[in-house]
Amino acid sequence: MGTLSLTDYEDVRICAPWGDITGRWYGNRNERPILALHGWLDNLGSFNTLIPLLPDYLGVLCIDLPGHGRSSRLQAGMRYAVYDYVLIIARVMKEYKWTRVSLMGHSMGGVISFIYASLCPHMVDMVISLDILIPPILGAKLIDMMSYSTEKQLVEDERSAEWQLHEPPSYSLPQLRELITRGSRNSVPAEFAPHLLYRSVAKSQLYPDKFYFSRDGRVKFYNLFVIDSGLAAEMARRIKKIPYLVIKGSESTYIDKSSNEVLSILGSQNPHFEYHEVPGNHHVHLTNATECAQYIVPFIRHHRPPTLGSWSMAEEEAASGKRDQRRKAQERFFIWRRQKPRVLNKL
Repeated sequence: MGTLSLTDYEDVRICAPWGDITGRWYGNRNERPILALHGWLDNLGSFNTLIPLLPDYLGVLCIDLPGHGRSSRLQAGMRYAVYDYVLIIARVMKEYKWTRVSLMGHSMGGVISFIYASLCPHMVDMVISLDILIPPILGAKLIDMMSYSTEKQLVEDERSAEWQLHEPPSYSLPQLRELITRGSRNSVPAEFAPHLLYRSVAKSQLYPDKFYFSRDGRVKFYNLFVIDSGLAAEMARRIKKIPYLVIKGSESTYIDKSSNEVLSILGSQNPHFEYHEVPGNHHVHLTNATECAQYIVPFIRHHRPPTLGSWSMAEEEAASGKRDQRRKAQERFFIWRRQKPRVLNKL
């Protein structure tokens, strides 16, 4: 079997009450795919280097979460929240009439996957979580963060209204690459930034060769999923035996000691739980996709193995050739059996 191609995709658009959820469905579109959810301030482009390493018998549907990439923004005055992003999984499932879902999420996308798997474990058949496991347990820090984000939310509301009339600040491509690198705390090196910029910027109408960020500025100050260690542990217990793969970037701190209890619960109750560490930072799936794929591909093949209907034409021809060989061998055997008594009679 081969691997997926970045050129073999279908752009999708899923209607929602506030607008559209956009995405790209890579590979096989005849079977239920893996649903891929990107991280905070990213878009589906963050999976660009990983997609070509995944097996082609199973498609991958990558979406832009609301306010990110090319998906619609929420209406003026509304605020983004992790709770609402969890509902996006259910909306996609409803659109395609899926009764179950396979999830792959990075960062915030991994948090969303964890929450949904704990809320609806009977509807999830596989989770791949990239450099995240649970929402951050912030404790008293949460108060300061909520205070800060509440004030900034009002500022972004005003900016959004202003930029309906005036174009936002624009930058050259080198400047944009540097902004992505600094904004990710060097998790996305400049050479990888174009994977995210393609769906995050629009061309300036005022300045040639410049671009501005087209994502919704309000997503920078979204409502977190408030969680403590007790709630995280109980959510992990609900996941039970769902096949669950966690990959941690060796230089990242997004999976720290606050995740230890959940890791212990999943590891003890779930025979299908895997945890691996690979060299890299928070965007390890983008910058070190090859190492990540060494664990992801066998995991997918084991828990979502190919079905007869997912074979490619080349594979079908190869299988047909083998069937012909077996048929001819059987025909020779039966001819030999019919001739055998005559030979014995002559002895």
